[in-house]
Amino acid sequence: MVSILFSVSTMLALILQGILLCGLSLACWRVFRQYLVKTALDNIPGPPSPSFFKGNFPQLFAAHGWEFHKDIAEKYGGVVKVKAVFGENQLYVFDPKALHHIVVKDQYVYEETSGFIQGNLTLFGKALFSTLGEYHRRQRKMLNPVFSIAHMREMVPIFYDVTHRLRDSISTKVSNGPQEIDVVPWMARTALELIGQSGFGHSFDTLAEDVTTSSYSEAIKRLGPALLQFSFIRTYLWQLANVGTPKMRRFVVDLLPWKSLHDVRDIIDTIHNTSLEIFESKKKALLDGDEAVERQVGQGKDILSILMRANMDASGEDKLDESELVAQVAGLTFAAVDTTSNAISRTLHLLAQHQNIQEKLRHEIAEARTKTGSLAYDELVSLPYLDAVCRETLRLHPPVPYLSRTTREDIIMPLSKPLRGLDGEDVHEIPVPNNTNIMISIIAANRNPEIWGSDSLQWVPERWLAPLPSSVAKAHVPGVYSHLMTFLGGGRACIGFKFSQLEMKIVLSLLIESFRFAPPNKEIYWQMTTIATPTVVGEGGKVQLPLLVSKV
Repeated sequence: MVSILFSVSTMLALILQGILLCGLSLACWRVFRQYLVKTALDNIPGPPSPSFFKGNFPQLFAAHGWEFHKDIAEKYGGVVKVKAVFGENQLYVFDPKALHHIVVKDQYVYEETSGFIQGNLTLFGKALFSTLGEYHRRQRKMLNPVFSIAHMREMVPIFYDVTHRLRDSISTKVSNGPQEIDVVPWMARTALELIGQSGFGHSFDTLAEDVTTSSYSEAIKRLGPALLQFSFIRTYLWQLANVGTPKMRRFVVDLLPWKSLHDVRDIIDTIHNTSLEIFESKKKALLDGDEAVERQVGQGKDILSILMRANMDASGEDKLDESELVAQVAGLTFAAVDTTSNAISRTLHLLAQHQNIQEKLRHEIAEARTKTGSLAYDELVSLPYLDAVCRETLRLHPPVPYLSRTTREDIIMPLSKPLRGLDGEDVHEIPVPNNTNIMISIIAANRNPEIWGSDSLQWVPERWLAPLPSSVAKAHVPGVYSHLMTFLGGGRACIGFKFSQLEMKIVLSLLIESFRFAPPNKEIYWQMTTIATPTVVGEGGKVQLPLLVSKV
């Protein structure tokens, strides 16, 4: 028996060595080919690289990287050459015309990176953001109607019910006077419960004080930080995630003595098992008839119920299989929770720092409720100052500061404004080689002073209450929302951006009407992580946003 185990482990070690060598060989070829073949990227200006081994990555992806991003955008223009590991050339892009080609015109050439796709397929299955090409288009065709304005109107009562529970819990905490409250966990819990009820007809959290959160909630919260430890592998050794059968990969993961990897495995198991339970419960209710569905949370008006009904009626070529439907549960949750909850937290922080704006917003909300009572969908979205506050926060502080793409063939990238090449000549377009990584700078596009004016780095909600500068429309920024890249654009734009806006407006309207938020006697710093996160300076980098909260 011992000899058999020894033989298996030896064979496994040899297989792993072979896979690792193949992955490293492909990664090395990708890096060193640029020294064998000169390309047009060599002529594009960019910041000096402080390290051959790490390139500009420590500056680009640093928690304090905001200033570096600002500096290179100001100094080098709409397309900047940056260095990756071992000196690999990559492009940092916020030129509007180049962005239009990346996300709209040539979107099937500029695809999600292989590491992103393979990693998410392994983590979530065939969720919407884990698929490409025709497969992605087929899924999106099925999901698009679910996120229509008509369905958003149906979700308003659910949104209010969940947010009332949040308001009641905070009200209890401040019943005896102002309290310092960390708003991050409250917003995260609320966002999860909103996607749970309105997305899947499932409740994860009562939003009561001091309750034990669900294992699913904990898993979602831990997944992002856990994956950060594997960023290099996901970028350069993504082939490892796609070798062999899922059963074999699971066997290898179980066998490896790597705690961080086992943590990710356990997190994914929890997410998958809960997603499967939600799907099976919904499937049974649908088979039992309308009465059974109406007894569930959301009464059948949730996204998953609507999607599963539509899928039953779909033609064979459009129909999604069950594994794809299960994958949407985990995928939509992961995409919706941290992004929107952090956007709401950021808005509360800004309102705490600008009491005059907070008071003006509170007055608008209170006046509207005096006239109409509870604000229905159309009344809520038409509040001009609430809309301006949300738009300005999403412009200046998009939750996701940047995204990546990879070219799948040689392609010409046109520019709206020429660059001065290192050879001294103007560059009007850039021949980009196949397999070049592109960083879409959402923050640089949203903050471009040539588009938004000299105050582009300031939070000014009033800019949305007057006609925008003509430069905004003329730039033709290809974003799906308000001339911004916050929700991207084209065929891979955020499918749930209307859901996110509705969530922000309902949560903010109820909280600002009920409570006054003020800054704490602490310095808050927002880290430039994959999703921007707040911390207290001097307290070890823990994600938190304490604000002083009192009843109005």
